[in-house]
Amino acid sequence: MPQIPSPPAPLVFVAASESETDRLAAAVAEMLIGGDVLKLSGSLGTGKTRFVQGLAAALGCHDALVNSPTFVLVQEYDGRLPVYHLDAYRLRDGEEFSDLGGEELLEAGGVTCIEWAERVADRLPREGLTIRIEAVGPHERRFELTPEDDSWVSRLAEVESRLRGELRDRPPAGRGGLPRGRSSEPREQQEESADTLAQTRGDRA
Repeated sequence: MPQIPSPPAPLVFVAASESETDRLAAAVAEMLIGGDVLKLSGSLGTGKTRFVQGLAAALGCHDALVNSPTFVLVQEYDGRLPVYHLDAYRLRDGEEFSDLGGEELLEAGGVTCIEWAERVADRLPREGLTIRIEAVGPHERRFELTPEDDSWVSRLAEVESRLRGELRDRPPAGRGGLPRGRSSEPREQQEESADTLAQTRGDRA
């Protein structure tokens, strides 16, 4: 009997500040190519829009005011790659997503970021990157990034490598067990780094 391949393990990153969210978003942005689809999910206020803000800034969309597109469905930001920011929260179903032109944006050659992507999952490509965000404290956010195709499996490995490279001289993460090292940051920043970051493979919600 043929073996069923195991689903790819997610990359988990815990951030306790917006600067840590920006760090993750910037690492993901470096890996993006035209046509990518990022599927974001999480409860209200968990940081979906904040992640897209960091992503857009890393792509050079510095003049764009990135906010939740809940009432207009989609906003577009110009940068190294165009960013199409969609919010499916108020859509009834995938059919309404199609009627409003959502599927055309997926084929426009930019990076499509969809908040509440699970509401229109039947109209989205199977390929892409799923990002689940959970509030795990007053300020902490747990990001679980799951690759949906082989391309993102390899790209997420590079994201993890770059994040670990940035942290090689930082104190260990409170949950991640990163190597201890010396840091030139002020003590309060060192404590923030130690308390807020965690990266593990195979850690599922």
